[in-house]
This record gives sequence, C-alpha cells and structure tokens, in this order.
Amino acid sequence: MTAIREDFAEILKLVRPGARVLDIGCEDGELLELLTREKGVDGQGLEISPEGVAAGLARGLAVVQGDGDRDLDHFPTRAFDYAILSKTLQQMREPRHVLSELLRIADQAVVSVPNFGHWKVRWALLSRGRMPETGALPEPWWSTPNIHLCTLRDFTVLCDELELRIDACAALAEGRPARPIDPRQPIENWRAETALFLLSRKAEPEAAPSVRAQQNLFGELEAPKAEPPAARKKRRR
Repeated sequence: MTAIREDFAEILKLVRPGARVLDIGCEDGELLELLTREKGVDGQGLEISPEGVAAGLARGLAVVQGDGDRDLDHFPTRAFDYAILSKTLQQMREPRHVLSELLRIADQAVVSVPNFGHWKVRWALLSRGRMPETGALPEPWWSTPNIHLCTLRDFTVLCDELELRIDACAALAEGRPARPIDPRQPIENWRAETALFLLSRKAEPEAAPSVRAQQNLFGELEAPKAEPPAARKKRRR
C-alpha cells in the first residue's frame, strides 16, 4: 500500500465526513480522491494545468481548469464547507486576496505554506549568502514557482489583518510526523519547515456587490442580487 503524504494525512484528519470541499490547485487529484474515498466528501477541484485536469477527470473527479488568482471570485459565498490550498499560496500573484476569498466561499480553509523563517533558510542566507534550497523549498531561485514567500510570523499577521481565526496548526517536515504547534510562538518561526493551518472567519463576511447572473466554474447559475429601482425621471411639461 502506498504511503499517504504527511500533509494529506493531516488534511484527512481535519475534514469532516460528507463535507463539501473545493481543492484549489488540486494537481492530479490525489488528495481529492483520498478525501472522497476515506471521508465521502462532495469534492470539486480547480487546477490550472490541462494535464492535471485530465488526470483528475481520469480518476472520476469533478475537476475544472481555472486560475486560483482570478477564478475564485466566481464562486458563490459559502458554497463549500472547506477550501483547501496546499503548498500553493506562495505561488499566487495576489495571496492576500486569495486567502480572503477562501474564507468567503467556504466556512473553513485548510492552507499550508513553507516557512521562510525556518533555521535552514536563515543558515543558508547567513553562511552562503545565497537563496536556500531545502526540503520545503527544493527549487533554485531561477526556476522556483514561488513568488510570495513568507515566514510564520508574516502569515499570522496577515490572518490578523484579514480577521481570520487560526483554529489549528501543525508543523510538517519531510519524513517526520506532523507536530501540533502554536504558530505565534517565536520558536516555531525557527523550527517549523512547513505549517498547515485550519482557518475560519472571526466575523461574518461582507455581502458581495451586485453582479449580473452568471454561471460559476462548475456550470451552476448564480442568482444576481436585487438592485434598488432606478429613480424615475421627471416628465417635462
């Protein structure tokens, strides 16, 4: 039997059975298939690469091609119980907007990020003066897809600014069991190579502005909000 990736195993623990799940950047659908098989979720996937979409469809999953940076805006508010973004936030052009959208379209978000404050990263910069290559950041600087790296401290500050609550957090490292942590503790900003967060909103999200009726990425019709009647023009005498 193939071993389950440690981050996937932790996500499997967090998601409740039968939940509505959107996996953004689902790649070949491995995690979505696991959640469907083990937890009976109503799962949907969003993947930018045609190869990933084809692989997900071949697994019998509901996967569509789309860009997480732009296409999350088309999903209705609270359409899902969980929105999952695994090791992808740092590759987004607008991570702040994406993180906010995750908690608009879902009650909770599962987000994992590599920690640029990890001691191996700091040591590589200090000792060699070069961009680090670690288990969580394996690509050289000139070919990495990561464009918005952050530390645990950066991420928790952004959560505070967006009024997001950190319901749970675990530190992940290659080949080692996940470790529950308090991400606000300074020591964890040194120790955690990758962190997995379960997030929710502290307050109710603001209502989205009125839009014309349109289909979302899964072909579901979104009903437009009623607009106030236009003021009648006075008749000229």
